[in-house]
Amino acid sequence: MNDKEVVAIIDDDESIRKALVRMLGAAGMEVLAFSSAKDFLAVIENEHVSCVVSDLRMPEIDGLHLQRALAERMPDVAIVFVTGHGDVPSTVQAMKSGAVDFLEKPVRRADLLEAIARATQRTHRAEAEAVDLNSLKRRYAKLTPRERQVFALVTAGLLNKQIAVELGNAEKTTKQHRGAVMNKMQAESLADLVLMAEHLGVRPSHADFSRAKGLVRAG
Repeated sequence: MNDKEVVAIIDDDESIRKALVRMLGAAGMEVLAFSSAKDFLAVIENEHVSCVVSDLRMPEIDGLHLQRALAERMPDVAIVFVTGHGDVPSTVQAMKSGAVDFLEKPVRRADLLEAIARATQRTHRAEAEAVDLNSLKRRYAKLTPRERQVFALVTAGLLNKQIAVELGNAEKTTKQHRGAVMNKMQAESLADLVLMAEHLGVRPSHADFSRAKGLVRAG
């Protein structure tokens, strides 16, 4: 198994591209080099890269357009810009869109290696978070429709008796549903369950939440 970091270099200047390949190769990285963003995007989904180092101004597809395409197709992969044509608006746009760094040519070796290190860390962290989210989604898919309602109301802060009123159940039945939710979601505490709901974007409707509280107050 190859445990080297794989970095994609995209630059239409052949001399700079070759220099970057030598620099990163000497640092123990595996490098994929492309003369255009178009060539890179044609093969990216068949490659696993730790980060992208790209020029900003390139023919056909420039760096900012590449960044948007990468966000749609490979959202976990971080990008570092290296350019001889940096300007403040482009820098601001690139950083707001998630670029790890924006370095001007000629780039210092230490600066580039440090930026790549941060980019690969961000990529690995995003990949791990995506795996965790997919696992959460699989567990959530195993909940029954009623259990999903209980999940939403519990994590919104309602008590068992409030949920029972909302769903027209006995409080004992609500407790059983709540226990099933905790078990299927593999949650060790209510705090765990609330965090899972945040990640999944689970929310009760405003009407359900208000009605449940209102009925309990009326009772």
